[in-house]
Amino acid sequence: MIEVTNLPVRAQTLLEAIIHTLDDKKAVNPVVINLHGKSDIADYMIVASGTSTTHVGTLAKHIEAAFKDADIQVLSVEGLGNNQWVLVDTASIIVHIFHPDTREIYKIEQMWDEEFPNADAEEVIILH
Repeated sequence: MIEVTNLPVRAQTLLEAIIHTLDDKKAVNPVVINLHGKSDIADYMIVASGTSTTHVGTLAKHIEAAFKDADIQVLSVEGLGNNQWVLVDTASIIVHIFHPDTREIYKIEQMWDEEFPNADAEEVIILH
C-alpha cells in the first residue's frame, strides 16, 4: 500500500481514498506524483496499471465513482472504449490508468520525475 503523508488533510484523505480503491481493485504499481511547482494542470497525478483492457476500464470506473462519492466533480474521463490508457481528470487530481504495454511505451512517471527549478523542496511522492 502506498503511504501518502505531509499533505493538507483534504488532499491526503482524497489521495488515500483513491489509492485504497486502486489497491482494493488490484491495480498494478500505483504511483502518486506531486505536481506542485512542476505544473498548473493539477496538484497531483496518480498513475497505475490494470492487468488487461477490461481491468483498466473497471479501475477507471471505480476511480470515477470514488471521486463522485467524495463530492469531487469529474471533469473528464477519456479513453474508455479501447482501455489502453484511461484518464480521469478532476482538475486537482488526474488519474492515469494504463494497460501495462501502453504504460511501458509512454513512461509518464519518468517525465514528471525530472527536477524543476521551482519545485517544492518537500516532494513526497513517487512512492511504491
